[in-house]
Amino acid sequence: MSEYEYVKENYEKLIREIDEYGKLYGRSITVVAVTKSGTDEELTALASAGASDLAENRPTELKRRSELLQSVGYTPRFHEIGNLQRNKVKLIIGTASLIHSVDRYELAEEISRQAIRLGITANVLIEINSARESLKGGVLPEDAEELFLKVRELPGISVKGLMTMGPALSNAEGMRPYFKLTKEIFDKISEKHGFDGPGILSMGMSDSYAVAIEEGSTLIRVGRKLFEKTKGDR
Repeated sequence: MSEYEYVKENYEKLIREIDEYGKLYGRSITVVAVTKSGTDEELTALASAGASDLAENRPTELKRRSELLQSVGYTPRFHEIGNLQRNKVKLIIGTASLIHSVDRYELAEEISRQAIRLGITANVLIEINSARESLKGGVLPEDAEELFLKVRELPGISVKGLMTMGPALSNAEGMRPYFKLTKEIFDKISEKHGFDGPGILSMGMSDSYAVAIEEGSTLIRVGRKLFEKTKGDR
C-alpha cells in the first residue's frame, strides 16, 4: 500500500459524497482540491487519484506545482484562489485555468493586460464580500453587479461566475445567510446579463460545503479534509 493511500481514500470518499449531492439537487458540482496544506508527495497522490481541479493561493507555488505535475505526466486544471496582488498576476496568467478572487477593477485590468500579452482569455470569478468583513477581500454585495458589468467589457477576460468565502464560523449553519445572499446576486446577474457559459457559483469549503451546496453552490474548495490521516494511518 502506498504511503499516501489516505489521500486517495479521502479524495474518493469526498467525490462519492459530492456525487450524491449532485444527484439530490440535480446539478453538477465541481470539487477543487486546495493543496496549500499538502506536501508535493500528497499533491502527486491527489493527481494520481484522479483529481482534475487543484487550487493554490500562492502564485509562485501554483506555477511550480503545475510544472511539477506536468513533469510526471499529470495535467490537472489549476485554480488561483485567495487574495491576488496585481504584481503577481504575471506569475499565474496562462497557468491558472480560473482566477477566483477578482474583487476590484484595477486587478481585472492587470489580468486583461497580461492575457492580451499572451494572446489568451483568462477565466475569472467575481468575489463577493458577503459578510462585509473589513479585513477580507471581495466587492460589497450592492456593488457586485456594477463590477461585473465593467469587468466583462475588458478584452482577454471571461467572467464565469461568482465566489464568496463568507465569515470564518465554527458553525457551518451560520454560513447559510451569506451563501443565500450570494446566490441571490448570482441569480440576478445571470437573469439580467448572463455569465460566460452556464455560470459558476463557488461557495463552501471543508467545514461548510454541505450548507453551500444546499444553497446553490456549483463549485466547492476542499483542502484540509483531503490530507487528514485516520488513526490507522498514523
